[in-house]
Amino acid sequence: MKKSVVAALTGALVVGATATTFAAANPFSDVPAGHWAYNSVTKLASEGIIEGYGDGTFLGNRNITRYEMAQMIAKAMAKNPSGATKAELDKLAAEFRAELDSLGVRVAELEKHADKVQWTGKIEYTYGKFKNKTDDAESASSSGGVFRLEPKAEVNEHWTANARFDAGYDFQNDTTDDVTLKRVFAEGTYDKFQVRLGRFGFYPTGDGVAIDTVVSGGQLVFGSKWKFAVTGGRISGAQDENDGDWNEAGYLTTAFGDGQPLRADLLAPIHPSNVVAIDVNYEPGENGFFGGVGYFYAKNPDFGTLYLENGTSIVNDYYSKDGTDKANIWAVDLGYKFNDMATLKGSFAQNTKADIEKDGWKVLLQFGKYGDYAEQGDWGFWAGYSKFGNNVAIASDQGDDIRTGTKGWHVGAAYAPFKNVGLLARYADGKYLFTGDKYRKIFGRVEFFF
Repeated sequence: MKKSVVAALTGALVVGATATTFAAANPFSDVPAGHWAYNSVTKLASEGIIEGYGDGTFLGNRNITRYEMAQMIAKAMAKNPSGATKAELDKLAAEFRAELDSLGVRVAELEKHADKVQWTGKIEYTYGKFKNKTDDAESASSSGGVFRLEPKAEVNEHWTANARFDAGYDFQNDTTDDVTLKRVFAEGTYDKFQVRLGRFGFYPTGDGVAIDTVVSGGQLVFGSKWKFAVTGGRISGAQDENDGDWNEAGYLTTAFGDGQPLRADLLAPIHPSNVVAIDVNYEPGENGFFGGVGYFYAKNPDFGTLYLENGTSIVNDYYSKDGTDKANIWAVDLGYKFNDMATLKGSFAQNTKADIEKDGWKVLLQFGKYGDYAEQGDWGFWAGYSKFGNNVAIASDQGDDIRTGTKGWHVGAAYAPFKNVGLLARYADGKYLFTGDKYRKIFGRVEFFF
């Protein structure tokens, strides 16, 4: 792109309708007053957006680099334009994001001059098939998905307002759910401090063995490589973010183990849990060891009852003495990152207040680079073995793989055939800790990020 073209374009963006009437001293010896781009060039020079060269020339016929263009865009955005000008500069900033980053001009910092609210989200289509090898009556399949929107709005230079809205749909029954507010929180960032207030994602030490859900409360995180976190709040009874959806076997998933029969006479009221968590984690961000330790305290009257797959409710099997509505859970993570492609990690968690099904653990090998908003061609593979005791996995991430109250091995793979389009497949083979029944689980998903 020639500099004269860029100057005219940028001049039109910044100056707008007033460009044709602007007059100023000629800043460059090789831009005559009668030149068609004179007004735009002089205006941009007076605003400090372009500087020309050390010998006082503009060299309007010389091709410029993308870095020079990025520098002009950054300076123009810093002028805080408005209206159509801002919209055009936003498009240019998106096109030259990599060059702006290389120049040390973070687009995230410039976005304060762009739209106040940024929208991201996804559409996913999911299929699942579950087979109980002992009881065919429990075997079932499901297909559906989620439409998700996640707005993020700037409050000031430190704080943002965030939310998540989900709407589910069921292909088998041709039904849809109402849009539900899943998350809503304010987030503040001050150098090494981060504060969250509201209803936000909660994934503490333990790699999801005990808790992978959302919490309504507050969180304070301090540090960079070493991170110290304190979280307090409440986890509702059906806290999984698929709250209201049915799992593959037709049972309602809750924070205290899925597999609860869909019968009102067998379901006790599910109360929210009060939760306090303390975590210390080491995240070097490079190759090598990482890990952490954590402690979680939870209180809920529903801890006194364990719901089993056969619909039987056994009271007081949670604890060995006089009974308690508390959970004391210790968790530890340890892993090693070989390179940017391969990671091996393990996690263990135990509820010292429980008498049975009181511990959980998992070992996972991950290989590849697939992630959210994957680039075309990105892929990933993982394999592991997990155990989720009912009385430790109070709001765990068993989700698409091993179910709560079971143990077994699982594998999965993902591939991005196009940018921001992902294909995922999972397979699990496990058995129930209480009954010993064996099962298989197949899961597939297509997801579109935007």
